[in-house]
Amino acid sequence: MSRSLTLGLLAPFALTVAGCAATSTLPAKIAPAPAVFDAGMVSAADPRAAEAGAQILRQGGSATDAAIATMLALTVVEPQSSGIGGGGFLLLADEAGNVESWDGRETAPQAATPSRFVDASGQPLPFRTAVVGGRSVGVPGAIALAAKAHAAHGTLSWAALFQPAIKLARDGFVLSRRGHDSLARSAETGAHDPEARAIYYGADGQALPIGTTIRNPELASTMEMLAAKGPDGFYKGELAREIATKVAAETPADGKMTEADVAGFDAKQRPGVCAKYRVYKICSMGPPSSGATTVLATLVQLEGFDLSALGPDSPAAWHLIAESQRLAYADRELFLGDPDFVPVPVDALLDPAYLRRRGALILADRTMTKVVAGLPAPQLARGEGPEEHGTSHFVVIDRQGNAASWTNTIESAFGSGIMVGGFYLNNELTDFSFVPEKDGAIVANRVQGGKRPRSSMAPTLVYGPDGKLLFVVGAAGGATIPVQVTRALIGVLDWKLPVDKALALPVLYSPADTVNVEKGSKLEAMIPALTALGHAVKVAEMPLKTNAVMVVDGHLVGDGDPRSEGVAVAQ
Repeated sequence: MSRSLTLGLLAPFALTVAGCAATSTLPAKIAPAPAVFDAGMVSAADPRAAEAGAQILRQGGSATDAAIATMLALTVVEPQSSGIGGGGFLLLADEAGNVESWDGRETAPQAATPSRFVDASGQPLPFRTAVVGGRSVGVPGAIALAAKAHAAHGTLSWAALFQPAIKLARDGFVLSRRGHDSLARSAETGAHDPEARAIYYGADGQALPIGTTIRNPELASTMEMLAAKGPDGFYKGELAREIATKVAAETPADGKMTEADVAGFDAKQRPGVCAKYRVYKICSMGPPSSGATTVLATLVQLEGFDLSALGPDSPAAWHLIAESQRLAYADRELFLGDPDFVPVPVDALLDPAYLRRRGALILADRTMTKVVAGLPAPQLARGEGPEEHGTSHFVVIDRQGNAASWTNTIESAFGSGIMVGGFYLNNELTDFSFVPEKDGAIVANRVQGGKRPRSSMAPTLVYGPDGKLLFVVGAAGGATIPVQVTRALIGVLDWKLPVDKALALPVLYSPADTVNVEKGSKLEAMIPALTALGHAVKVAEMPLKTNAVMVVDGHLVGDGDPRSEGVAVAQ
């Protein structure tokens, strides 16, 4: 059963639906427009955060305002996954198809070197060794991103957006089962910092029990300061000094963070990345994220197959999806990185003729023997490494038809384990490839000073054949993010499923030569058929969490992933 929040009260409904009036044509720029929907909507991974965004919509805030309030509230109620100690990517759009793409991805300290995550013998560090402490922390970008987006498209005051989060931090929130399980499962990181232990763990060192009211007065004070001072309160002064000092103290070598690193962070507007899939225009986040290229390539490579006729219960359909993923991820691993440091051939990777050629490699009756990148890259080596798992996605569509699709992350659960000002700092730098070169060729996603690590985040917007906004979606779950988004898109666009059913579809993840099928899903019953087609299949538990809002017959219909606590909240 899907979950919904209406007017701040939890109540079970099939879906959250907001009514709509007659549609209007929006101006060329993203801006307040004539009323389109009777009410806006927010979909987020935690009901308290979704309600925070909905409160802002009720006060007359824009989609951008509500998205910022949601992000701030997630800092309080979902500390394991996201918040102001991390960064992310934001797509802003209007109903007419104008898209803005904002990059708030964290950056490495200027003194960081490509050997940051290798030992004295040149071998990659164990992941946990790399994560916990200062070596993994990038300069957080969430507040800088929020400030630039608000300056461009906010309608309420900056300070007003902080009030729901301040109240949650000061008055407290009830620890959910998911929150408790995260604290218990990831205690090595969650309890690393004494400040964090005092908030989330008992005197016995165990995670506080489900139902405990968690109060975080230090975070409330931080939020109040940021509400008053704006982004300078984060990137300059006492808080910036504390971030740099604490991270440097826990960085054993290779490029300690400085106040200048924190002060120098800049959220950037990037070109939006869009492509046509069948009769739909789909836009997502470009480099340094691999989201757009991976999602769009996977889809367009499948255009030669009638997925609609096959349907979601067909092993043949999932075979085709797995094969297309293999092709898309082969390109992703070789080419994707920070475009400020390495050339990323986005246009070539998404060229329709190129993708048709790639799609022609997919065989309906058997697997491809070997999959490699499809473009020449004599000076690049394939990069590999772990990716973000402490991530959250949230979606807003306001009454005027403007949309925000924002993925925010601190990387692993509880990030680096370092807490400053009541919030955890990310371990985003472990999204870089640990090995900087192979056989004399550099890895595009190697560590460099000031560079942003590659991401899988894929905030996504879909426009229908009429050019009007149709679907806004995104996911959390590391390198599975593109496949979660892709399966939701196929579910809605090819299989014509309602949004809740599309988010409930199982996940198949095939980045290389092994097909991972979601444990406990109906895909397990398809393993014999997939094996007969030549796949090596593994059953896996995956960190899955998708959120979406869709326009259906002039109404907004939203939901959260049934595997999560996610909900959609009507204004």
